[in-house]
Amino acid sequence: MNTKNEKLSKDVRRAVIRRILRRIAPYKLFIAGSVLCTALSVAVQLYIPVLTGNAIDFMLGKNNVIYSEILSIAVYIAVSCLAAAFAQWGLSIFNDRMVFCVSRDLRDDAVKKLQTLPLSYLDSHSTGDILSRVVADVDAFSDGLLMGATQLFSGVLTIVGTLGFMLSQNVSITLVVVCITPLSLVAAAFIAKRCYKYFKAQNSVRGEQTAFVNEMIEGQKVVAAFGHEAESERDFDEINERLKTAGMKAVFFSSIANPTTRFVNSMVYAGVGLAGALFALNGAITVGGLSIFLSYANQYTKPFNEISGVVTELQNALSCAARVFELLDEQEEVSDAGAQNLSANGNVTMKNVYFSYTPERPLIENLNLNVLPGQRIAIVGPTGCGKTTIINLLMRFYDVDSGQITAAGKDIRTVSRVSLRKNYGMVLQDTWLKAGTIRENICYGKPDATDEEMISAAKAAHAHSFIKRMPKGYDTLISEDGGSISQGQKQLLCIARVMLCLPPMLILDEATSSIDTRTELKIQSAFGRMMNGRTTFIVAHRLSTIQGADVILVLRDGKVVEQGKHEELLKRKGFYAELYNSQFEVI
Repeated sequence: MNTKNEKLSKDVRRAVIRRILRRIAPYKLFIAGSVLCTALSVAVQLYIPVLTGNAIDFMLGKNNVIYSEILSIAVYIAVSCLAAAFAQWGLSIFNDRMVFCVSRDLRDDAVKKLQTLPLSYLDSHSTGDILSRVVADVDAFSDGLLMGATQLFSGVLTIVGTLGFMLSQNVSITLVVVCITPLSLVAAAFIAKRCYKYFKAQNSVRGEQTAFVNEMIEGQKVVAAFGHEAESERDFDEINERLKTAGMKAVFFSSIANPTTRFVNSMVYAGVGLAGALFALNGAITVGGLSIFLSYANQYTKPFNEISGVVTELQNALSCAARVFELLDEQEEVSDAGAQNLSANGNVTMKNVYFSYTPERPLIENLNLNVLPGQRIAIVGPTGCGKTTIINLLMRFYDVDSGQITAAGKDIRTVSRVSLRKNYGMVLQDTWLKAGTIRENICYGKPDATDEEMISAAKAAHAHSFIKRMPKGYDTLISEDGGSISQGQKQLLCIARVMLCLPPMLILDEATSSIDTRTELKIQSAFGRMMNGRTTFIVAHRLSTIQGADVILVLRDGKVVEQGKHEELLKRKGFYAELYNSQFEVI
């Protein structure tokens, strides 16, 4: 079983690496520049020990130093150092541009993917975990890729170049280096395999922690109101402890890379020093040549130390990239590219509609409805009976399991989602505002609206008076959660947003639930004018607000149990009458 899981992990890593390489491929120019700068930097740095060794050989003893040759060599060394510095500068520029472009593309694709994912995915995954993948995981991937691009290739090139220089100087001493080197490779492979496993676990728990923190911030008032601060802290401590455990294991295996490679490096350096000294005593190598070899031994072993650190960091980057790719691989909504556009006339039908969020829990069963243009359809029933689900189906946030929904005689699955949703104006109980000005929020659905149109819509929604009292009026900045304005004022802004667009069909899902009774009466009057000639679906718990509806659908356990006008339903003394009269019962 472990062998199978290990093979699966290797296959996943290989697949992730291939995908990363495909994402790097468009930036060949940056890669070419990086390779040239790396080659120049490595070549110059390998040439400097030769110059230094030659200079040492011109120091033949006291009063026997050839200063002219040493001065000439010093000039070459200075020029070489300057060239290496410029090469390193160019290397940083090319690698930074390449890595940041790849990270930008990855984030862009992730955000675009979120726009195409079905609502069911967002409903079933925590916001914090999604945020962690798009932000934190891409950041960690970027850091690892930058380190790999900067150090991995230059390290490999340094090793190869150093071996070439050493072979040209003395084959026997070079063989000492080559015999000890495999120890570093074995250690790096052992460490890398375990680092990927633990970094993957660490990133998974970090996503869980981000989700929990996000949940606590959004619900802090509820937590405080019910005195659950201690329980929340305990839950966070439990997640934090698991993160610490996974993190410590990841850090442990990544941290042993440095001392392991340093130990091997010391063995290589000692071996070169010992062998070189023996050859120097026998006159097979000069003191300057020995100095060259010791410099090369140091340069040769240094990349192994860097590469081992890069390899462990790359394991973290690969595990983060894998989580982002998991998001990118999620199944998208069925494409409606090429679908026809909808020009709604207000006629909507639902024929034998069945739907459930999960197969084991049926919700909507055999729902039939025929709505004529301009009718007001009220949907009522107890909590969880499927009222909001019908709205989700009408807007095609979810598709029916079976049956058919048509608008203007067209199956809504055959028209584009954009054109379908443009024909609806929707005000929900859960208000949503974007970070920006009040003007931008009201004009969200009609960015080209004039000031007169915007103010007229705000007045119709009875929002104009409180907006004018804001510090900068319509240009007042608000945060995405509304910040300094009340829940009722946020709902008024959402109503104004719909009143500005005035599409042919409306959906009002508890649209006045957060508004005081006096303002609600005024808005109901404005709604009346707005709904005139427009097909309107009204979801309401306060049944007194839907008495004027043309048709009232009474839902119970996903089925329409009653249908008719307010007075008709009361006379039947059925479930609707029971719901209506329960509002006036004194407990």
